[in-house]
Amino acid sequence: MRTPRPIAPMRPPEWLIQGAAEVGGLSVALIKSGLWRSARPSQLIGIERALRAWGQSMAALGAIAAIRYPERAAVIDEAGEITYAELDRRCERIAAGLHDRHGIVAGGKVAVLCRNHRGFLEATLAASRIGADVLFVNTEFAPPQLQAVLERHRPDLLIHDAEFTPPAGVPAVRSDLDDLAGSTAAAVPSPDSPGHITILTSGTTGTPKAAPRVPTALGLAGLTGSALNRFGLRSGEPIVICPPLFHGLGLLTSMLALFLGSPLVLRPRFDPAAVLADADRTRAGTILAVPVMLRRMLELGPTEIATYDLRALRVVISGASALGAPLAERFIERFGPVLCDAYGSSEVGIATIATSADLIAAPGTVGRPCLGSSIRILDDQDRPVPTGETGRIFAGGGLVFGGYSDGSSKTVVDGRMSTGDLGHLDQAGRLFVDGREDDMIVSGGENVYPVEVEQCLAAHPAVAEAVVTGVPDDEFGQRLVAYVVLHEPVTEDDLVAHVRANLARFKTPRQIVILDDFPRNATGKVLRNKLSPP
Repeated sequence: MRTPRPIAPMRPPEWLIQGAAEVGGLSVALIKSGLWRSARPSQLIGIERALRAWGQSMAALGAIAAIRYPERAAVIDEAGEITYAELDRRCERIAAGLHDRHGIVAGGKVAVLCRNHRGFLEATLAASRIGADVLFVNTEFAPPQLQAVLERHRPDLLIHDAEFTPPAGVPAVRSDLDDLAGSTAAAVPSPDSPGHITILTSGTTGTPKAAPRVPTALGLAGLTGSALNRFGLRSGEPIVICPPLFHGLGLLTSMLALFLGSPLVLRPRFDPAAVLADADRTRAGTILAVPVMLRRMLELGPTEIATYDLRALRVVISGASALGAPLAERFIERFGPVLCDAYGSSEVGIATIATSADLIAAPGTVGRPCLGSSIRILDDQDRPVPTGETGRIFAGGGLVFGGYSDGSSKTVVDGRMSTGDLGHLDQAGRLFVDGREDDMIVSGGENVYPVEVEQCLAAHPAVAEAVVTGVPDDEFGQRLVAYVVLHEPVTEDDLVAHVRANLARFKTPRQIVILDDFPRNATGKVLRNKLSPP
């Protein structure tokens, strides 16, 4: 009788192993972060009251930070420092003033038109205390766009920086808020339910839409857990936030900072040297930036970069637009393995995170899903595609919004929402973004995803950044045009030859346009609709 051959144990999928490892490592991350420190009984009572008063809102985050870390700096900006206790007291009085003098009540709407400074946080936290909805307005809007947005959403009050002129007929107050902070009116009663936070989409493919949301506790917990584990954030370490706070990436990071009791280091406008100087001066553990900001930091050059003491820097978080393998490689080479990439959108929040280890092992990846989130790649019939095959990216989790304010939404399949991107997963469960659904170019009957060609061009040592679009062509239907920003001189023929040597012939641009820089929105995304060949 033959002895049966032993059956080899089945190895779990790599993505399951990685997920289990993250859950297992979360307790270690919590201890390292400093959040494990027990609160005093009096603090626990205050925290319980704050949660009952404001629930899952930014007001609760601000109040709890003031209870746990009253003497820590909350904001470091051009006006100096303000502690969490001082910030909380000001927000309480500002909320009373908004209610008493401007009639703001629970369910009302406050629009915030501010750059990155304490006034943005004070306006947001004070309105949240009342239970009002908060609409974040893009500071880069031209006056007609600003007027159109305010006419569409009709806020009860606009809180704005002095540089902006409110449209006629819109009730408004300046963002220094000192007058309201001196209010002697009675404190505002706790709202029955938290107000919504409304983020306007970037509008790179059309008119910006309003995406209201109340993030779930599970979604915020999953993001926080992944941020602690993969970013290595520490309670109390300053966080330099470069992108606008009105954008989803900046806003979510500011909420994480409040949760951690960490100082937010803010400047109204981005300056690469000032960012590194701020990180040096405050001993910052984190810098948040978009890819074009990372590129401008690198352009300072190794000599100037070396003048800043960045030994406390634990992580540089990139997001809001495509990082790309060439830029990631150059940044890690100069600053060390501190770079992480966060992928998501205004509609789905942060869906995946790539660590430096991911970016080195799998160039071009945007990482694995956050705890509590999931990614599916589907074909045009909403069926899952095999690993490695390109399809539509769908994301699920507690940060996904419930629909636009006009009643429309994005495609949802099995509880997961389309990100509007095309991509694929590798065997380890890491996500790669291959392009936008509406950016795919069909040239001579062949499908071309611009991201692949853009990354090939960006890998050329003379190219700082590249964008590829399709334009109508009588013979091929569409032809590829590449727009490039250069580090150093190079001929168009050299760039064409570089692409032809690395990609299929049909992916080679028919035209190369050299630009000084790209037209961008406030978060650094290239406005492709403003690019056209000469």
